Amino acid sequence: MNHALQEAMAQAGETAESLAAQTGVDPKTAARWISPGRVPQPRRRVALASILGRDVGDLWPDVLRRREPAWFRRWADVLQGAAALRWFELAWVPGLLQTEAYARATLALATLDPAEVDELVTARVQRQSILHRAQPPLVVAVIDEAALRRRAGRDGSIMREQCEHLAACAELPAVQVHIVPADTPIYVGMGGPFILAEMPDGTRVAHQDGPARAHITEDATEIASLERRWSRIVGEALPRAQSLDLIRKAVAAWT
Repeated sequence: MNHALQEAMAQAGETAESLAAQTGVDPKTAARWISPGRVPQPRRRVALASILGRDVGDLWPDVLRRREPAWFRRWADVLQGAAALRWFELAWVPGLLQTEAYARATLALATLDPAEVDELVTARVQRQSILHRAQPPLVVAVIDEAALRRRAGRDGSIMREQCEHLAACAELPAVQVHIVPADTPIYVGMGGPFILAEMPDGTRVAHQDGPARAHITEDATEIASLERRWSRIVGEALPRAQSLDLIRKAVAAWT
């Protein structure tokens, strides 16, 4: 029996029926969640944790025994359950679109020991499987061209592979990549990267990087502000086809 979930439900005054009503499932399905081995889908784990005021990893520790930092677990669940992702990056290629070598180069900057880097790289690469599901999320990525022009590693091989991979990802049916060209004057995106996730039920969750840990929020005011920023950033980016041409030019430049 999932005693952690059962205790959280009791403390929050929730029942299987009330959770079922709030998450859109049959009460019998909700009742099974406290049984051994019965784990909700990722997006429902996120919703349940929010309703009960707990961390996802506290409620399903065995299933969520992950390599990521504890604070990241909630966002990892959001990525797994999202219907759409709008992702702006100023300095890096988005994690879902990274090669293993590029991910390793970026994560190694955090002065972690090699074993920790290996674990985080593995986790990041594994998350990319959502792009190849039968029903993948729509991913719209806007990337500043600087991310394609700054070298990672000792030579250009990592960046050449990364740009080739990015071009391949950009041709996936559910992925759109737009590049903000290097000659664009200062623009609102220079304030920093962020991600907007839309869940199947319409809920929106935002992620903003920070120096120590990311800020993850469902606050409507914050998300509205980020959506306004997103609209202005997209207005500076090249259309999809032109962006793909620019990525291919970056490949050639690293050859």
